[in-house]
Amino acid sequence: MEKEFVQQLDALLEKYSELLVGETNEETKEKVKAWAMYTHIAKSMPPLISHWSALYPNARAEMKEIIQEIKDLNEQHRKSTKK
Repeated sequence: MEKEFVQQLDALLEKYSELLVGETNEETKEKVKAWAMYTHIAKSMPPLISHWSALYPNARAEMKEIIQEIKDLNEQHRKSTKK
Protein backbone atom coordinates (compact mmCIF):
# COMPACT_ATOMS: atom_id res chain seq x y z
CA MET A 1 0.00 0.00 0.00
CA GLU A 2 1.16 3.49 -0.71
CA LYS A 3 2.27 5.66 2.19
CA GLU A 4 -0.27 8.38 1.38
CA PHE A 5 -3.13 5.87 1.38
CA VAL A 6 -1.98 4.42 4.71
CA GLN A 7 -1.92 7.92 6.22
CA GLN A 8 -5.38 8.70 4.87
CA LEU A 9 -6.74 5.41 6.18
CA ASP A 10 -5.19 6.15 9.56
CA ALA A 11 -6.90 9.56 9.54
CA LEU A 12 -10.22 7.82 8.90
CA LEU A 13 -9.59 5.42 11.78
CA GLU A 14 -8.60 8.29 14.05
CA LYS A 15 -11.79 10.23 13.28
CA TYR A 16 -13.90 7.09 13.69
CA SER A 17 -12.29 6.42 17.09
CA GLU A 18 -12.91 10.00 18.13
CA LEU A 19 -16.57 9.87 17.14
CA LEU A 20 -17.12 6.38 18.56
CA VAL A 21 -15.37 6.62 21.94
CA GLY A 22 -14.00 10.15 22.23
CA GLU A 23 -10.36 9.03 22.25
CA THR A 24 -7.72 8.86 19.54
CA ASN A 25 -4.60 7.47 21.22
CA GLU A 26 -2.79 4.62 19.46
CA GLU A 27 -3.99 1.90 21.86
CA THR A 28 -7.62 2.95 21.46
CA LYS A 29 -7.27 3.14 17.68
CA GLU A 30 -5.88 -0.41 17.59
CA LYS A 31 -8.76 -1.65 19.74
CA VAL A 32 -11.30 0.12 17.54
CA LYS A 33 -9.65 -1.39 14.46
CA ALA A 34 -9.78 -4.90 15.96
CA TRP A 35 -13.38 -4.36 17.08
CA ALA A 36 -14.47 -3.11 13.65
CA MET A 37 -12.80 -5.99 11.83
CA TYR A 38 -14.13 -8.62 14.23
CA THR A 39 -17.71 -7.33 14.17
CA HIS A 40 -17.67 -7.10 10.38
CA ILE A 41 -16.41 -10.67 10.04
CA ALA A 42 -18.88 -11.88 12.68
CA LYS A 43 -21.76 -10.42 10.66
CA SER A 44 -20.54 -11.46 7.22
CA MET A 45 -18.97 -14.86 8.01
CA PRO A 46 -20.20 -16.21 11.36
CA PRO A 47 -18.75 -19.72 10.77
CA LEU A 48 -15.27 -18.21 10.43
CA ILE A 49 -15.62 -16.51 13.81
CA SER A 50 -16.86 -19.76 15.35
CA HIS A 51 -13.88 -21.62 13.92
CA TRP A 52 -11.44 -18.93 15.08
CA SER A 53 -13.00 -18.85 18.55
CA ALA A 54 -12.61 -22.61 18.89
CA LEU A 55 -8.98 -22.48 17.76
CA TYR A 56 -8.03 -19.50 19.92
CA PRO A 57 -10.17 -19.35 23.06
CA ASN A 58 -7.77 -16.94 24.79
CA ALA A 59 -7.90 -14.54 21.86
CA ARG A 60 -11.70 -14.82 21.89
CA ALA A 61 -11.74 -13.90 25.58
CA GLU A 62 -9.51 -10.90 24.91
CA MET A 63 -11.75 -9.86 22.00
CA LYS A 64 -14.78 -10.03 24.29
CA GLU A 65 -12.98 -7.70 26.71
CA ILE A 66 -12.18 -5.28 23.90
CA ILE A 67 -15.78 -5.35 22.70
CA GLN A 68 -17.02 -4.58 26.21
CA GLU A 69 -14.47 -1.80 26.64
CA ILE A 70 -15.47 -0.19 23.33
CA LYS A 71 -19.13 -0.47 24.31
CA ASP A 72 -18.48 1.14 27.71
CA LEU A 73 -16.36 3.93 26.23
CA ASN A 74 -19.02 4.59 23.59
CA GLU A 75 -21.76 4.84 26.23
CA GLN A 76 -19.63 7.21 28.34
CA HIS A 77 -18.83 9.32 25.29
CA ARG A 78 -22.47 9.53 24.24
CA LYS A 79 -23.52 10.59 27.75
CA SER A 80 -20.81 13.25 27.93
CA THR A 81 -21.73 14.74 24.55
CA LYS A 82 -25.47 14.95 25.36
CA LYS A 83 -24.87 17.46 28.15
